[in-house]
Amino acid sequence: MNIESEYSTRIEESPVVSSEDSDLSKQEMQKKTISGFSKLSKRAKLRWVAEHFFTEPEAVIRELKSFWHGDEQQQKVIDDFSENTISNFVLPFGIAPNLKINGKTYAVPMVIEESSVVAAASSAMKFWMNRGGFKAEVIDTQKLGQVHFSWSGDPATLRELFPQIEAKLRADAAPLSKNMEARGGGILHVELLDLTDEEADYYQLKVSFETCDSMGANFINSILEQFGKSLQEFVAEFPALKDEERSVEIIMAILSNYTPDCLVRTWVECPVEQLEGACKDLNAAGFADKFSKAVRIARIDPYRATTHNKGIFNGIDAVVLATGNDFRAIEACGHTYAAKDGQYRSLTQCEVKDGIFKFWLDIPLAIGTVGGLTKLHPLAHRSLELLGNPNAQELMMIIAATGLAQNFAAVRSLVTTGIQQGHMKMHLLNILNHLGATEQEVKDAIVHFKDKVVSFTAVREFLDWLRGKAPKLAE
Repeated sequence: MNIESEYSTRIEESPVVSSEDSDLSKQEMQKKTISGFSKLSKRAKLRWVAEHFFTEPEAVIRELKSFWHGDEQQQKVIDDFSENTISNFVLPFGIAPNLKINGKTYAVPMVIEESSVVAAASSAMKFWMNRGGFKAEVIDTQKLGQVHFSWSGDPATLRELFPQIEAKLRADAAPLSKNMEARGGGILHVELLDLTDEEADYYQLKVSFETCDSMGANFINSILEQFGKSLQEFVAEFPALKDEERSVEIIMAILSNYTPDCLVRTWVECPVEQLEGACKDLNAAGFADKFSKAVRIARIDPYRATTHNKGIFNGIDAVVLATGNDFRAIEACGHTYAAKDGQYRSLTQCEVKDGIFKFWLDIPLAIGTVGGLTKLHPLAHRSLELLGNPNAQELMMIIAATGLAQNFAAVRSLVTTGIQQGHMKMHLLNILNHLGATEQEVKDAIVHFKDKVVSFTAVREFLDWLRGKAPKLAE
């Protein structure tokens, strides 16, 4: 029985192709085009994909099914997170212990696949634990949304009537904001922006919100869409505007992932002499000077700043993922914030002043501890429990401090031993697995590379020597 009849689907005609395409190419395109894929069962989706895109479909089906959750109910919850799911993509769930923030100690969950990230964060957390730990404070928690609209009337009239417009917006949105207000949040400010100098007839409602422990995306978007409807109603019904026979066109109403006023600051500091031991080849003062200079370079040079900030997000994203938050929104906001003065710069800063070393990070983090995946995803739920079920502000501090720890570890490596020594040591197991090393070969390799540079070529040569395929290795 072929796939079409077995799953009651219809193979569509392929897109238009040139006369140069062979009949075989057309047939292949038709085979890989399907209508109604989303209506298939999960098993049917998996089979169709395996049979049309892989040379060994049965092996692929077995492999992808092996990653299905053993608990059917849990798997159903996971499947509902997305669309057209056929399996689960597994990432390591690791722990970075010893993060001390404002005197409280955490074991931090981190979901990331990159070798050495968790180890580096853990090392930095341990380093600072006996030097006062990390300090953190939430500066503000405002989130933003926008209603973009066109209106061709007199701007002065719109500005004059805006207090009345705002009153209607808030009144009409009251049923939607009632529950959030009961929790201490809601609509904070509504601002009318005239942007007609940049785009004809273009205006914007810029709205700030407090969403408490929720990330608040659905709440914000619901309010904004209601604002759009209310604005249109006001313009249509108000005499001074109606006489001008002008109407409002709502272009779009959507939250902004740039939330510069949802800001957290975290820092570490100590007398310079307490940095002794940070580097075996530099004394405390030498390390402090070289480290701070490296951070200043990332403030000056966008090429360095990009990689520097990527290292910060190694730590931040890992905790954001572990707690069921939106790492894509966090990244987009953070990179925009890094360019807020017109040039892309390091998100961290460092200074040595009056004998005190200080290293800090200011970053906007719009996250939540209720709603979304934070409770639905079983491991996100456990991550929050592991952290003591923090509110959103406490989680902001934990995430930011992890990013700062990660950055400290990365810059320390760069200005001392170099990044590859530690990174490739952690990557050694990945290379050995790639080359099919046995358990005994892994043990031998770990001993051999204890004081040697790890590279793919060096590991392969070592395994060839162990297996008698190469002469004795040079010391």
